[in-house]
Formats: sequence, structure tokens, C-alpha cells
Amino acid sequence: MNNPLAKTVLITGATSGIGKATATLFAKRGYNVIITGRRLEKLEALKQKFKKKYAVKARALCFDIRDKDATKKAWNSLEPHLQKIDILINNAGLAKGFAPIHKGKLEDWEQMIDTNIKGLLYITRLVSPKMVKAKKGHIINICSTAGHGVYLNGNVYSATKFAVDALTQSMRLDLHKHGIRVGQISPGHVEETEFAKVRFSGDEKKAAIYNDFNPLTSRDVADIIFFMTTRKSHVNIQDLLVMGTQQASASIIDRSGRK
Repeated sequence: MNNPLAKTVLITGATSGIGKATATLFAKRGYNVIITGRRLEKLEALKQKFKKKYAVKARALCFDIRDKDATKKAWNSLEPHLQKIDILINNAGLAKGFAPIHKGKLEDWEQMIDTNIKGLLYITRLVSPKMVKAKKGHIINICSTAGHGVYLNGNVYSATKFAVDALTQSMRLDLHKHGIRVGQISPGHVEETEFAKVRFSGDEKKAAIYNDFNPLTSRDVADIIFFMTTRKSHVNIQDLLVMGTQQASASIIDRSGRK
């Protein structure tokens, strides 16, 4: 049954991977969900699934988060009561390209910067004033191990995730006095996502990077996000760095086989 008292969560980049797994878990637990992404068919299919299977309120917003005008237009299309977001999960992000700095493609760099940093800022700027007014809210940014340590050919992607880490810390300083919790999760390698496929521009052979070890799954990360957002109101988990057991750092992995 639809619960009028249910909290509302907005998840960006919800058509696949961590975003999809997180949206699914929140819907399963009775939250109203607003999902965003660029692929309308996938968004609509998810929305209908959430409504029918979990009997929750669900809305789909199709836009490119790199476009500040499109982001604002999508936000303004929501009825005022739906703009009262309890939890914002800034998940939309990507890695594009895997080249040393002197061979990197400018278009790849711009796509990562525009999505991972500017897109996060665009949606946060729209959602956070409502949280400030309400004196409550929770923002979770999806960072990465790449935001805590660099690795070969990770240059600009790492730079964008270091920026996410800095923004998370800065946002917390700005918003904590308004009763708003700000945290982030920094996963290592995660399968059940399109991360590697996007990074290597659809090259299935290059994207097959998980065959010889067990990484995290998107559902593992979703479980942790849900845990972070369901602590008592006086508890704020500020940062969680999480990797599969066979991964010791951003670049050191036991590739002796899947366990």
C-alpha cells in the first residue's frame, strides 16, 4: 500500500549499476523513489516495476545531468510536495578512457568532469535548499577508491573523485547546522554495472576485468547505502571505504581466481 508518511529518495543515474540496485532496494523497503537518467525506456520500466511490485510512489525524470538547464527543467516538473526530498543519492558518474595524461582525449575528460562534478553540483543546488528549509535531509555522494588514491592511467577520473571527496566534506560543513547529514561511500571495483564497458567504449574484451577475482556487486553497495541512511538521526556516517576481500587498494588486487 502507498504510505503517505513514507520518505522520498532521489537517485541520479538510476538506470543501471549501483543506482539501479539502490533504487530497487529503497522501493522494496517502502520508500517513494524518484529515479533519474538518460534512458527513458529503462527509467519507465523501473518505475512501473516499483509501482506494481512494491506498491510505492515512483517518478522517473529523463535528462542529462551534465545539462544544467535540463536538470533544472526536470526538477521544476515535480510537484512541490515531491520536491521535499528526504534522501538525495548523487550516484550519476562514470569513467571514460584509460590513457596516460599525454594521450587522453579531451572529450573523455570533459564528460567525466561534467558528469562527476558539475552534475552532482547542479542537482545538489536544486535539492539542498528544500532540505535547509525543512531542517532535515540526508545527502549521500558516490565517491570511489580513486578519490582516495591515484592509479596508473586513472588521472582525470581520480581527479573528479578527489573533487567529490572535497565537496562531500565541504557540503557537510555548510549543511550540518541545518540538521542535514552528508556522507559518501567510496567503493572499489564493482560488478553488475556498466562502469568498465563505458570506460572502454563498449570493448567487451577490455571490459572483462572481473574474471579472475571477486569484486563487490552493485547490491553490496546498495545495502551499505541503505544502512548509512537508516541510522538514528544523531548518527552520520561520513565516509565508508569499501572493497572486495581480494582488493587491497585501488590498484593492488589478488587476481588468483574467483573464490
